[in-house]
Amino acid sequence: MTTTVLIQNLKCGGCAHTITKNLETLEDVSQLEVDVENERVSYDYNNPSTVSQVEEKLRVLGYPIIGNSNTYFNKAKSFISCATGKLNQ
Repeated sequence: MTTTVLIQNLKCGGCAHTITKNLETLEDVSQLEVDVENERVSYDYNNPSTVSQVEEKLRVLGYPIIGNSNTYFNKAKSFISCATGKLNQ
C-alpha cells in the first residue's frame, strides 16, 4: 500500500535527508519520497503497523504529522535534525 502524510517543520533538503535516512531504517518502508515544497512524505508499506512506526519516528525527529501537537520542543528537534541533515548530505 502507498500512503502520503503531511508533516510539520519540513523546511529544506537537510530536513529531507534526515527524514529519509531515518525512515529507510524501517524494514517495511519502500519507495520513500520526501517532498519539501509540499511538506509531505510518501512511502509504500505492507504491514498496517508500519504507519504508526513512521508517524512515531517522524515525531521523535521533530516532524509531527499535521493535526498532531507541534510544540516548541518539536520545532527545536526539527531544527537540530535539519542541521544534522545538512552536515551529512
